[in-house]
Amino acid sequence: MKKVFLFALSLSLLLSLTACGGGSAATNGEVNVYNWGEYIDEDLLDQFEEETGIKVNYTTYSDNESMYSTLKNGSAEYDVIIPSDYMISRLIEEDMLETIDFDNVPSFANIDDDYKNLDYDPTNEYSVPYMWGVVGIVYNTTMVDYTPTSWDILWDEDLSGQILMFDNSRDAIGIALKSLGYSYNTTDEAEITEAVDKLIEQKPLVQAYVMDQIFDKMEAGEAAVGPYYAGDAIAMISENPDLAFVFPEEGSNYYVDAMCIPKDAANKENAEAFINFMCEPEVMAANAEEIYYSTPSSAARELLEDELKNSDIAYPSQEVMDKAEVYINLPQTILDLYDEEWIRLKAA
Repeated sequence: MKKVFLFALSLSLLLSLTACGGGSAATNGEVNVYNWGEYIDEDLLDQFEEETGIKVNYTTYSDNESMYSTLKNGSAEYDVIIPSDYMISRLIEEDMLETIDFDNVPSFANIDDDYKNLDYDPTNEYSVPYMWGVVGIVYNTTMVDYTPTSWDILWDEDLSGQILMFDNSRDAIGIALKSLGYSYNTTDEAEITEAVDKLIEQKPLVQAYVMDQIFDKMEAGEAAVGPYYAGDAIAMISENPDLAFVFPEEGSNYYVDAMCIPKDAANKENAEAFINFMCEPEVMAANAEEIYYSTPSSAARELLEDELKNSDIAYPSQEVMDKAEVYINLPQTILDLYDEEWIRLKAA
């Protein structure tokens, strides 16, 4: 299913965009947006430009850690970024984000209270929820002769050479931790080392460590199984009906990605205009129908086609959610250990 409706922006949206910047900043200039790959309906960028006169310069990254490195080393300047929960917490702690002027983002009212004032931004000064979801297992039913229920499938020797794995330390080590019965957020160094030992055992079975590359590999039947985000799983299944998706019984990662403004952004008011636009229900619905991720707005969900609105992948059961864990920002000593252990895995 791709986006199945076109819509015209309402008069209220036009007025809110005009008011958002309080002057010429909201009607001209540019905004530099840095987002995950495959994570927006790019038609919306054109609509934003048409309605505001603000040019969007849009680039992508593959994971939170590479985005963080780009910001940290100052190799590029951005006005809007869309990190995940634990990374938002880290950016706040390191004074790398601007506070948002919510007078310029009246559409924030469309975000459900369940996604506001969360642990990663408890005073909700720095972020506006964008999408959410849960990580699970994508598998090819013609290549896997059973219905997986556990992360253990990623260590199934019968699938050697057909297994894909996350190519970032937090997600990959997190899966190993969860498969061992530990928390995603453990600070026990022995548990983290044990998890990486398990990933080293898995490594000979792994065809490739991937992020966005998983789309081509799973859709083309080039791999049997891999972990990935629920929204992307729906997209892959729509392209290849032989694919299926399950949430592992050990529990998984529940994540919220949110729009933020980096410190000293050159176009802060334009960034707030962009965030405001992306929080309009019609815009959120169009975006969700294109990328299949779960919207943090009940008003937007009501506008979705029934197939997506009622999807138990996009909107999992309470049983699944009760077992899901949100990543938190870890102490620097543990982050350093993650870096060291990731290097050990890749060198093994």
